[in-house]
Amino acid sequence: MRIWQKPISVELLTQSTTGTADSHLGIEFLEVGDDYLVGRVPVDERTRQPYGLLHGGVSVVLAETLGSCGAAFSCPPGYRAVGLDINANHLKGVRGGWVTGTARPIHRGSTTHVWQIELRDDAGDMSCISRITMAILAPR
Repeated sequence: MRIWQKPISVELLTQSTTGTADSHLGIEFLEVGDDYLVGRVPVDERTRQPYGLLHGGVSVVLAETLGSCGAAFSCPPGYRAVGLDINANHLKGVRGGWVTGTARPIHRGSTTHVWQIELRDDAGDMSCISRITMAILAPR
């Protein structure tokens, strides 16, 4: 079942993050499914921490980007989605390549959404799992 209530595409998502932390970190949107979003971040000099691994905060930025966009584009026109809480469990360090995230809703209510985001390295191993809770705000 398609959940999107606003026009959505990889191109629209990319335009919405131009000039933001997402574009600075090299985050790319890859796919919009009926009920999920996919994006990725490079593991390079912009995104590594001093030990040579993808910075945990960058994993959270990717997760928040995907979950926030999912909530924003699946709530009714005129409504806004704002973050309430995010958590992340870092499961495996990544030294290079790309980390790809897939965001899917766990709960889409009238006032809150909960999205789960799985991040995987190029070998398909999960590096991080995150959950974001979003408040859905009615038009003013």
